[in-house]
Amino acid sequence: MPKLSKLKNKHVISFMHMKQNITIDCGNIKLEGVLQKNSSQNAVIICHPHPLYGGNMDNPVVMTIADAFFEKGFTTLRFNFRGTCNSTGMFDNGNGEQEDIRAAMSFLVESGYKNICLAGYSFGARMNALVVSKGCEVKDHIMVSPPMGFMSFDDIEKISSTGLIVTGAKDDIAPADLIQKHINRWQITPRYEIIESCDHFYSDCLDKLKAILTDYL
Repeated sequence: MPKLSKLKNKHVISFMHMKQNITIDCGNIKLEGVLQKNSSQNAVIICHPHPLYGGNMDNPVVMTIADAFFEKGFTTLRFNFRGTCNSTGMFDNGNGEQEDIRAAMSFLVESGYKNICLAGYSFGARMNALVVSKGCEVKDHIMVSPPMGFMSFDDIEKISSTGLIVTGAKDDIAPADLIQKHINRWQITPRYEIIESCDHFYSDCLDKLKAILTDYL
C-alpha cells in the first residue's frame, strides 16, 4: 500500500507541473499562451522580444527566464503578443501589446494568483516597463536587455517596482551605460547585472543569465 500512495503523490505532482496550452481573451483578440502551474501563489508573466524580428514565447531567453522562475516555485505564463504565431490580431506598434499584458494579468488574477511579477526580454521588457509606468501594480518587475539603443525609453517616467535589470557587456541594443543613465534618471536602486562577453542574444550566456535570476529570486 505505501508504494501505491507514493505513486499517487508522484502523479499529482507531475500533473500539477504540466504545461497547459491556454487562450487569453483580450477584447476580440485571442492570445495563445503556455501556463506552467506551481504550488505557491506567486506567478510571473514573461514577455517576448519583437514580433517583427522573429520574437515569440518560445525564444530561448524567454524559456530560460521561465525555467528560473519555475525552479523557484513560481507559476509561469508565457504568451504570444497579438499577431504572433497563433495569436489573432495584428502587430500594433506597442499599443495593443500593452493591453495583451493587462489581459494576461487579469487571467492570472481570475485564476487566483495574488503575487504577480512581470519579466520581459528586449521588446517584452519595453512593453512591461510601459505598463508598470502607467500604474499597473506588480510584486516585482524584471528587465532583461531593455532595448534602449533601439527604442526610446524617455517616455517612461517611473518604474519604482523594478527589482532586477540584466544586460550583456557586448549588447549594442541594450547598452549598459545607457541603461545606467535611465536607472539614475528613474532614481531607483534595482540589482543591476552586466554579463561579460554577452551579446543581445545571450549566445553561450543563458546559463549565466539563469544563475543571476535564480540567485535574485
